Amino acid sequence: MTVSNWQRSSFCGGGGNNCVEVSTTDHGVALRESDSPADVLTTDRAALGALVRSVKAGPLRRHTPLSDR
Repeated sequence: MTVSNWQRSSFCGGGGNNCVEVSTTDHGVALRESDSPADVLTTDRAALGALVRSVKAGPLRRHTPLSDR
């Protein structure tokens, strides 16, 4: 996976190690937390866009696993 420059969230606050970082890859988007840079989540732009729209739309419901129903 080729990752370009990591960009920190504008809500990072002071540039410490408590930030969400995002970057583009050959196949989509990569996300990580600055305090754990080796742990990288990858997804495509459409899925990340859907997540961001859902978060902006309002509170998300907690998912209940099928085993708990």
